[in-house]
Amino acid sequence: MTARPGKLIVLEGAEGVGKTTQLRRLAETLTARGIPFLGVREPGGTAIGNQIRRLLLEPGPGFSPRTEALLFMASRAELVERDIVPAIARGDVVLADRFFLSTYAYQIAGRGLPEGEVTAANRFATGALVPDLTILLRLSVAAALARTDSRGARDRIEAADDAFHHRVAAAFDRFADPVWQSRHPESGPVIAVDAAGSVDEVAAAIYAVLEQR
Repeated sequence: MTARPGKLIVLEGAEGVGKTTQLRRLAETLTARGIPFLGVREPGGTAIGNQIRRLLLEPGPGFSPRTEALLFMASRAELVERDIVPAIARGDVVLADRFFLSTYAYQIAGRGLPEGEVTAANRFATGALVPDLTILLRLSVAAALARTDSRGARDRIEAADDAFHHRVAAAFDRFADPVWQSRHPESGPVIAVDAAGSVDEVAAAIYAVLEQR
């Protein structure tokens, strides 16, 4: 793969692992160092994506797992084309709160959708864009859901039963396996970080990973 001007760095993990907090810390660090960056989140980030986010997360009529997966990918396709690819082209670092590994965890493992079909649809949605690095924050399901509940009422995805969340967490654990990554080159490098410590401890671990890379 040829080098490109900017970088796509993704923070992934199940509900409540602290992605948003750590992305905010990363943004502060990049700002202090004068490094241009763009922060994005999934689903959402664009006018259409924000409308899709409301459909996906706010209480309301349910929809099928296939519909859910395609809505996530529609939001992602818009975000990639309108924001992520232009930012990379101009040399910015893109910090993403979730990307397609969440679809693999939630819709393939969690909802039971067929992997081959979801992978192909994701390739179409992203234009085969591969992250330069994905940092996977790992935390036990019980601790993660306790953090989620401390924030208030759960959204539609968070409100799924515990069995669903255990399937999602197990999938994220697999993504950290080098063998899994070798079989899924579209994932790019994925490095796990323990999210059980304090905000400062987790931030230090993430910075160490970035410096090594």
